[in-house]
Order: sequence, then C-alpha cells, then structure tokens
Amino acid sequence: MAPFKLRRWTTPTTRPPLTTAQMSAMQPEPSSELDASTGEDSFGYKHEMGQRFSVLSLIGLAFAIANSWLGMALTLGVSLPSGGPSVVLWGDIVAGVGSMALASSLAEICSVYPTAAGQYYWTAALASPQHYRILSWVCGWFNVAGWVFIVAAISFFDANLVTSIIVFFHNDYIPQRWHTYLIFIAFTLGSLLINIFGVRLLPRLNRLGFYCSIGGLVVVCIVLLATASPNFQPGHFVFGGFINNTGWSDGVAWMLGLLQATFALTGYDACAHMVEEIPDPGRHAPRAMVLTVFVGVVTSFIFLVIFLFSAADFDAALASPAGPLLEIFHQATGNKGGAFCLIIIPLICAAFGTQAVLTASSRIVYAFARDGGLPFSGTLSKVDKKLQVPIPALLFCVGWTLAFGAISLGSTTAFNAVLSSSVIALNVSYAMPIAVLLYHGRSRLPRGSYYQGPILGYVSNIFALIFVAVTSVFFFFPPALPVNPTTMNYTSVVFAIVGLISGVTWFTQGRKHYRGPLKVHDKEFETVRTEAPPNESLLQERTPGEKIEIERSGVFTMVTAASERG
Repeated sequence: MAPFKLRRWTTPTTRPPLTTAQMSAMQPEPSSELDASTGEDSFGYKHEMGQRFSVLSLIGLAFAIANSWLGMALTLGVSLPSGGPSVVLWGDIVAGVGSMALASSLAEICSVYPTAAGQYYWTAALASPQHYRILSWVCGWFNVAGWVFIVAAISFFDANLVTSIIVFFHNDYIPQRWHTYLIFIAFTLGSLLINIFGVRLLPRLNRLGFYCSIGGLVVVCIVLLATASPNFQPGHFVFGGFINNTGWSDGVAWMLGLLQATFALTGYDACAHMVEEIPDPGRHAPRAMVLTVFVGVVTSFIFLVIFLFSAADFDAALASPAGPLLEIFHQATGNKGGAFCLIIIPLICAAFGTQAVLTASSRIVYAFARDGGLPFSGTLSKVDKKLQVPIPALLFCVGWTLAFGAISLGSTTAFNAVLSSSVIALNVSYAMPIAVLLYHGRSRLPRGSYYQGPILGYVSNIFALIFVAVTSVFFFFPPALPVNPTTMNYTSVVFAIVGLISGVTWFTQGRKHYRGPLKVHDKEFETVRTEAPPNESLLQERTPGEKIEIERSGVFTMVTAASERG
C-alpha cells in the first residue's frame, strides 16, 4: 500500500475554472469562537496565550508602537535637512493619506480573516492555488524582518535620546558608540523581562502608555505655546518653508524627507497579530488599525504645527550635538531645566513603545514559525504553558535586535539602513495581499464587518499600492550627495541579505515542507492509499460537487484541493 499526495487537477480533460463564489467558498468563515473539541479557531489555530487584551489595550499597544507625534519628534534629523518645515508638516498629511489607504485596505481583509498570521495568511488566502505558498512565504519573511528591524529602531531611538540628554547637560562629554549600545541593550533587555515575567501587566501598561502619550502631547504643546510666545516663527515659514541640505534636487529631497512621516505612521498591523488575545477580533482589530493611523495623523499634525512655530533657530537645531528636538525645546523654554522636563515625556513614551513593539514582533515570529515558515520553527512556535508567553519567539527577536544594534559599533550609517529597512519591509508586506486582491478581483474577498464598498475599496487599494511603490524607491536613495561610505544608503544591502536568506531557506526547506497557513483547507484533504501502479491517476468522488486527484507518491504532501461546494 503506497501513500499518495493530493495535487491540483491535471488530467487532460478540460476543467472549467473555479468561479468567484466557489473560490470564496473555499475560505473559512471568520469566527472568534473556539471549537470545543479541538480548541482551535475557524482558521485551524489553537489560542495558547489567552484573551488578556481589551480593545483599549489593543489600541494602546498599536499607538505605543506608532506613537506618531513621538516618532515625528525623534526623526526630525531626517526631515529638517531634507525639505524642512514643508516636508515635516505636509509630509505628515501625504504619508497619513497613504498609510490610511494601506490600513483601511488591510482592515477590510482582516475583518474577513482575523488571524495572528496577518499579511502572509491574507496573501495565501487571496492568491491562486499555484502561487499561494511562495507568495505567503515571501510576505511572511518581509513581515518578520520589518518587525525585527523596528524593534531595533525604537530601542536605538531610546538610547540616542538618553545620550542626547547627557550631551545637553555636559558639553565636554563625547558620546562613544559603545555607550549608546549599552543603553540600547538595557532598553531591549528591560522590555524582554517585562514581556516574559510581566505579561499580565501588558494590557495595563499599554493603556497607561496610551494615556501618557496623549497626556504628554497636551503638556508639551501647552508648555511650548506658553514659553515661546510671542516669539513665534512666521506662518509662511512654518507652512511653506523649505530647507535642502542634501545635494539632491528639491523634489527628490522632499521625497527623501517623507521617510520621517512614513516611519512614524507604520506598525498598525500589530492589531492583526494580536487577534488571538482579544475578544471579537473580526470586528475590533480592523477598527483599531484604522483608528491608530487616524489618531497618529491628527496628534502628530497638531504637535508639528506648534513645534515649528516655537522653534527660534532651525540652523542651530540642526547643528546641535543634543539633537534638534532637545535644542528646540531649549529654545522655546529658555532654560535647560524646562527643556529637560519636556524631553522626559518622549523618553517615557519611547520606553512604552519598546516593550509594545517587542510584544507585537514576537507574535508574528510565533505565528510564522507555527506555520513552518522559519528555521527551527518547532522551537520558535512554542509557548510557555505557565506564563502563556512565546519565550523562544521573544528571544529570537531580542537576539537579532542586539545583533543589529552591534552594527552601530562599526558604522552608524550601516545601522541607519536597518532603520529605513523597517519601513520598506513592512510596507512590502502590507502591499502584497492588497496587490493579490486587486489582481484576482475584489469580488474574491467576502464581505466582512469592515467593508469599504466597491468604489472606495478600489480607490483605497490602488492608492495604497502607488504610495508603497513610490516611497519604497526613494527610500533606497542615499540621503545626501556626493555619495561616499558615510552618506551611502545600505538599505539595498540589508534587503539583499533578507532576500538571500529567504530564498535559500525556501529552496532548502520551504519548497518541500512549507504548506502555507491555510490550515482549514488541510482538514478537507484525505490521505488515500491504493494499489494503483505508479504514475496512474485515480479520480475519486468525495461528495457531490467535490473532486480530488490522487497521485501516487513516496511522500504524502498536502498541496491543494479544489472545493466546489456552495
């Protein structure tokens, strides 16, 4: 008795293509209920970590990660020399529209497929049977890489903020790279300990982080307005001032400055990766994604307007060894004590963001490993039964974060490529399910609790893809001319390394063993043994309207089945 493997229909007989209704029928109905007998949800996943997050905790986690007004403040060094106030302010709107199109498009898909696998599951569910495995593999790798990069980015911002405070108060202090790296390690390991041993506190910490961010914004804005008055910058400079110290043309410089706002508004897919830990995910996760971007755009725009009006000298801010944020706080308040009180608020918010981004990144690593998408997936997909925490996934994220941070010891420029890579990698993972949906037609997607409609849906999907394509190209450009080892953008190198690792693991592991995340489909497959001779196909009727082809094979591999029910 020889084993068999299921393959797509390959007999010479012409078979009519599946209709949209039939393809939709192949997809599982979204449900947050667990099967009483198996403990699995409607997507075939066991919820091993419990539903400890409320909707507000989820929004707090997503906003702690994005924390857009803080992200704008910490990345002023990117946009001020590359467009000045013009790109700082209006770049927020442009990136906000693009990010809202992306978030809304993903939210619509998430409402139908609320699973922690997120983008790579959606890509698989919407792709053709011939390509869903490789497409979901690529999407999953970009998503994992983006989240690991963003952990390193936020920890690095924390460390830089601390060293800038020291420089601000001690003019004779010259920060060494290893000083920054030690602080980087402290923030990263502190977040790891909280995520492992303080996991029950995470919902409260995320809510507290949300309140601190909104409350801190209010305090900063009021203090800046009160202390800078009446010496404000003129309105024409705040809303239209342009600075270009890059060597590029003004148009290219403006696009390069857009990296600030795009980075500050990313990370909203964290809501999708946490769905196994919230109630009614098909309804709450999509709305949390969109709300995160909306709140981020509004709060960051308010902060930037007040911040730019309060700045006295942009040239001094750009030249300050303490960084433009702390220098402008000093210019507005007129004393170091006031500037220190203001800078503590971003530092606290950044600390909340570090633990939140580590939480989200560990969940996508856990989910992808659970589907066999990473080396050592059996280990990385384990959850500590007592703590209900994916400790191996957390250690994986921290290990790579510390490794990326070590790059800064040799070259700050090379490490900056890791930071910009986080934006591009995440945006690529956002774009893939949207592109697959448009390619096969929006009618392929069943209607969920979050529905954009036929017209707005197409507009949102198309604009989202255009935004990702245009910004990703420019984010590979060197930040300044002429190009030398110091000004070189090594993002292309980082992407080449990720692509190489993904490709090698696909050919050595994934091509043979990765079935993709569509576990519900696996339940519909059957193992059939027969005495048929080699290479002889056997057609078996299952139920009315369902056919599978069974082909003799030495190894049983689930590939796909064409279900024509409905």
